[in-house]
Amino acid sequence: MTRTITDATHRLVPSPAGRIHLVEQGTGPLVLLVHGFPESWFSWRHQLPALAAAGYRAVAIDVRGYGRSSRPGDAAAYRMRELVADNAAVVHALGEESAVVVGHDWGAAIAANSVLIRPDVFRAVGLLSVPYAPRGGLRPSDVFARMGGNEEFYVSYFQEPGRAEAEIEPDVRGWLAGFYAAFSADTMPAPKDADPHFVPGGGRLRERFPAGRLPGWLSDDELDVYAAEFERTGMTGALSLYRNMDRDWEDLADFDGASITQPSLFIGGALDASTTWLADAIKAYPTTLPGLVSSHVLDGCGHWIQQERRDEVNQLLINWLASVTG
Repeated sequence: MTRTITDATHRLVPSPAGRIHLVEQGTGPLVLLVHGFPESWFSWRHQLPALAAAGYRAVAIDVRGYGRSSRPGDAAAYRMRELVADNAAVVHALGEESAVVVGHDWGAAIAANSVLIRPDVFRAVGLLSVPYAPRGGLRPSDVFARMGGNEEFYVSYFQEPGRAEAEIEPDVRGWLAGFYAAFSADTMPAPKDADPHFVPGGGRLRERFPAGRLPGWLSDDELDVYAAEFERTGMTGALSLYRNMDRDWEDLADFDGASITQPSLFIGGALDASTTWLADAIKAYPTTLPGLVSSHVLDGCGHWIQQERRDEVNQLLINWLASVTG
């Protein structure tokens, strides 16, 4: 673990959140890496040295609410426009005018909105695991409420302040281990088993997590890194992104149906529900991502794509970056 991040530099830079913590490695064109839930800058530990070696200034942030970045107390401070403002502030704090932005999971949504809202700053976008789907349709909370029948979709479960925290925070390490395992290719439940995206009536999300082993991409030491951060910060900041989805839907009405015209990349896992449930979004890329350079769905891969298949993802990122920064 430590060998891959030895040469990286940790910094705190000012942003609308107050401060953003980042980890930086290499010199060259700036590539901003944005993590998802429930992670941190550390989810890019394999990409930082690879991108640096390829001639890029790789910068992985802690999204506001996570890690050593500021954690505003107001739930509305975690809306998408605020997260995009943080990204732009990081670029400028680093003395740059523009950057390529790459995001995973929630970070993919933040990255996509970064190029939409601030095309003057973000000139290309890489999306990992979560496909781009333009804003539109029904209010998100209404959509999620209809999913799962008698069970509750996890995004709906996350909405009520304090509810998910009461499940997670008494055993952060154990909960994270189960959550990571539930959506990793080598440890996820079989298709015949109960789906861990849904909460049984009156139950808890973790009841459907695999128990007893970590996915192959995650060591005990690496799990300790993730757990230590959330044990220190709590989970409310991270969960607040979910709790602003309706606000975001309202805030981003001007981008209803918007296509992303900047050069783009998509990499998904064939076994990831984000890829399978949103298959129609991927099919729509000729319209929604007219600047798409390449799209890849990795066989036998789950959700934690840049950690599960680090070498393959690194090479795809480097090949794409060469085409958009050359």
